[in-house]
Amino acid sequence: MLILSAVDLSLPLQNPVIIFSLVLFIILFAPILFDKIRIPHIIGLILSGIVIGPYGLNLLLRDSSIVLFGTVGLLYIMFTAALEIDMEEFKKNKMKSLVFGLFTFIIPLTFGSLSAFYLLGFNIPASFLIGSMLSTHTLLAYPIVSKYGIARNKAVTLTVGGTIIADVLALLVLAAVTGMTKGDIGPSFWLKLGIGCLLFGAVVFVIFPLIARWFFKNYENHVSQYIFVLAMVFLGSFLAELAGLEPIIGAFLSGLALNRFIPHVSPLMNRIDFIGNAIFIPFFLIGVGMLVDISVLFKGLGAIKVAIVMIILAVATKFIAAYITQKSFKLSNLDRNLIFGLSNARVGATLAIVLVGYNIILTETETGDPIRLLSEDVLNGTILLILISCTISSLAVEKAAQKLALKNENIGDKDESSTDRVLVSLAYEDTVGDLIDFGLMLKSGTDSADIYALHVNGDDKSDLTAGTFGKKLLNKATVHATATASQIIPLNRHDVNISHGIIYTAKEYNITDLVIGLHRNAEENNFFGPTAEPILKRITETVYIYKPCQPFNTLKKILVVVPPKAEFEPGFLYWFTKVVKISREAGIPLHFYANAETTNELKRASEIMEGSIKLVFNEFARWEDFLIFSRELKQDDLFVIISSRQAKISYNEQLGKLPYYLSNYFQENSYIIIYPRQLEQGDLSDIQHSNSYLVQAFTDKIQAVGQIGSVFKKP
Repeated sequence: MLILSAVDLSLPLQNPVIIFSLVLFIILFAPILFDKIRIPHIIGLILSGIVIGPYGLNLLLRDSSIVLFGTVGLLYIMFTAALEIDMEEFKKNKMKSLVFGLFTFIIPLTFGSLSAFYLLGFNIPASFLIGSMLSTHTLLAYPIVSKYGIARNKAVTLTVGGTIIADVLALLVLAAVTGMTKGDIGPSFWLKLGIGCLLFGAVVFVIFPLIARWFFKNYENHVSQYIFVLAMVFLGSFLAELAGLEPIIGAFLSGLALNRFIPHVSPLMNRIDFIGNAIFIPFFLIGVGMLVDISVLFKGLGAIKVAIVMIILAVATKFIAAYITQKSFKLSNLDRNLIFGLSNARVGATLAIVLVGYNIILTETETGDPIRLLSEDVLNGTILLILISCTISSLAVEKAAQKLALKNENIGDKDESSTDRVLVSLAYEDTVGDLIDFGLMLKSGTDSADIYALHVNGDDKSDLTAGTFGKKLLNKATVHATATASQIIPLNRHDVNISHGIIYTAKEYNITDLVIGLHRNAEENNFFGPTAEPILKRITETVYIYKPCQPFNTLKKILVVVPPKAEFEPGFLYWFTKVVKISREAGIPLHFYANAETTNELKRASEIMEGSIKLVFNEFARWEDFLIFSRELKQDDLFVIISSRQAKISYNEQLGKLPYYLSNYFQENSYIIIYPRQLEQGDLSDIQHSNSYLVQAFTDKIQAVGQIGSVFKKP
């Protein structure tokens, strides 16, 4: 009893160990409990905050620690939302995002201001402030769309872009009203705000990428990379405050600036998601719940009247904005519901606006009571608005996301017969991470693709030495893949030589894509070495020979050079889709170089690709001038050469000079040599990867040159 008496158990709890333990148990069990009764765990965490907060059981105070972690959680939501954006899709839909942002800002602002003035009797500045509160929204339900794997859906991208526009405009209204009440609004005010915003944008979008590229090139430690990213996000948030904007704007724009440096499938992205979803975001949700004072319902009709008007307007105007956006851009009902759900929750910016308005004292009564710009009824009504809007948002997004994910899954089921199987051959310890990352990028759009990591122990080493080294490589590969939330299948094989081991493994597991690292002693007369050459002769599937010189996420551009007649190769469309996928995953633009006929086929192939991709086509016909790429290629570019096996359709004598060119003029560049898939004797299964228009085009052209008999053999 003496020991227990030394522990302070009075309410609210003060012991930091007990406080942190309680919060962690809530984070652990609240989602489990509320999932069983089919309530989104986001609502569960908010309700938990209500129960334990100062207006509930008073177990915890909303002190500086809760505020700190909650602030980090809010910034984290905005930051991860920016990271999840497909930048090409974002750029493609920037006008749509702008239109939606204006709809979701102007409609609530207009109806909210008029209702506050005529129905609730507020003055003009207070009415505009209430309207701006209703026009903002927080991406509270974004973790739900991320959980269901639809974060790159067009409706989600459009909503995320519109969010930042609406919040910026609402916060500008806040700045204007605040300046008006204080009497310091004028040309100098807007000039300072404009200059601050321009300087802030220049630092984030020019300086931040330069620093990030330098850091990721020189520091590969995953912990250091995570701390660096977090530091940049909070620096961006601080700079936004200096510019007169809200920190959430800085977090979002920092995420956009760092987007392409953090691949969607990478150890760094996995750590960002894990720590945010495990600690910071739940703390934020619990902190939101601790703000809710249910007792305001019993303190008179003022707060209830304000709350009812604000809630009806908040929900109705956001739905109207989503509906108009749907009709404007011919979106589906599911897309509309997703937009409405994501744009309905009010937390961060809304709370900031109401607190600023509440703290502005216009005058005092004769008894000394302050007359505030926004009354206590508005503050309490806003708290209820936060609870109701967050609940509606979570339920709407959960329902729409489930249906969209199921719809996407059913579409994906049609392609299960063509599951990819990627084999990554490992030989050197220092290239394991680069090769595994590249192998993961080659996965098809579904998680059904199999990734195999192989190390072959040849007879030139003792079994003990080779086996130990192989296990070390495969263990490193497994750990690296696990850090990206991916699984690989490790294979440790003994064979008479390495090439035999790779060949028979590829055949045994029906491999569709084989990744080989370029050997260390590659030079003009021994470029591919004794391993790659036998493989190219006996493996008909797509082979990638990869030489990494720097991390993939620090590359700026992918330059692809394609030989004449490459469109006649059976694996043409297959390698094209893989290269496009790599570009999309890494967020790097693609620049193709090919002759006129091949360029036309590349353009036609690009038209059937789903999603937004940035492709640039350049005509290049004189392969004897191959060395012009030594001037065209920059150090931060990836060079991709589409080659061909000897005696195949697109093979030319210049391809035989690749070892000379690459070993003498491109030593400092990362490059990939791709050997497209070939048909085995009597094999027409390649057609599964081609669209009918391309198949017909191939057949017509091959017949025209009299080669149909040697390429397609009828069964």
